[in-house]
Amino acid sequence: MLYKLTDEKDQTYGGCQWGEGVTHTADGLGELCTEHWIHAYRDPILAVMMNPIHGQYDLATAHLWECEGEVGKDNGMKLGCTTLKTVKRTTLPLVTIEQRVRFGILCAREVCHEADFIRWSDGWLSDQDRSGKAAAAREAAWAAEAAAAAAAAEREAAREAEAAAAAAA
Repeated sequence: MLYKLTDEKDQTYGGCQWGEGVTHTADGLGELCTEHWIHAYRDPILAVMMNPIHGQYDLATAHLWECEGEVGKDNGMKLGCTTLKTVKRTTLPLVTIEQRVRFGILCAREVCHEADFIRWSDGWLSDQDRSGKAAAAREAAWAAEAAAAAAAAEREAAREAEAAAAAAA
């Protein structure tokens, strides 16, 4: 089963109209985020989670469709289909705050490999340590690291300015 998120008028980008039994096709050439692909999701929760950076629909009025289609690309976040047919509307899933936080942490782990962050996120994801104290301690450590880096950059800039002044004299 595939899923398609639309606005309240059952439209997507560029006014593309969807409805029960509607099929659209694309040639499947080129990159995923182009007119050459029809976007869909493998999971209704993923459709809702990715909405802020993909469709940007008002979830109070948006519609979710169960679909059938031919998947040609899958980047882990969304699918590229060459053919997609909306079969029937289905209920938008209720996504909890915990699911959103978990999703955010997992996304952050894809790009942040700092040992302290991984250790903290392991504790949060495993439900071993979700205390405010742990989060506050980690936030304070990050703030201290940022302040130290800013101070080091300021010292380096001052050294460079002194060297440039000495060279000009």
